[in-house]
Amino acid sequence: MMNVWKPSLEEIEKTKSWDIWNKEQSEFSWQYEERETCYILEGEAEVIDKRGNRVTFKSGDMVQFDEGLVCTWKIKKEIRKRYYFG
Repeated sequence: MMNVWKPSLEEIEKTKSWDIWNKEQSEFSWQYEERETCYILEGEAEVIDKRGNRVTFKSGDMVQFDEGLVCTWKIKKEIRKRYYFG
């Protein structure tokens, strides 16, 4: 399962200690070994799961990917995100 929402100021503040990941415009397959929560700092992407469900997100969005999710990332504009596993 994938969820996208606009985070509160409190949620954004909590992300400041999270690691940062960058990726250029690209397309790749991915599988989540554990739940990941991301705060998108820059860019835009679409993620499609193996059932064809899609989520699109961009700068300012919070995204959560469940453990076991198999998907394809399509990065439309270079992504820079903070992320946390657990």
